[in-house]
Amino acid sequence: MNVRRIAAVMIHVPDWKEGLEWYQKAFPQAHRISLPEFDFEFLELNGVQIEVVNADEKVGAGTFGVAVDWEVECFNEAFRHLTESGATLYRGPKNIENGRRMCKFRDPYGNLLGLRGL
Repeated sequence: MNVRRIAAVMIHVPDWKEGLEWYQKAFPQAHRISLPEFDFEFLELNGVQIEVVNADEKVGAGTFGVAVDWEVECFNEAFRHLTESGATLYRGPKNIENGRRMCKFRDPYGNLLGLRGL
């Protein structure tokens, strides 16, 4: 198996359109892409698709799944931005390797997203 990179991060929420709006505000540098033939929109950020989809009986929203950590240039700035966007601190922050810090936030839908940076 030849793995090249992360292609997409799927985030399960009760209403994908509402969730996509929130994630667009949380990641303002992401590009919104529309696929009208599939009635689907997603965000693209540095080559990774952020796919906000409806939660269902197989995959619900919440903290019991995989959490993606995003590398940021300025940890304090990103921390402040997510807090002001309505994310709630879930774990951390704590110091990690090479002088960096990390933490986990809970989005308004109960999912986790992490930050790592200086």
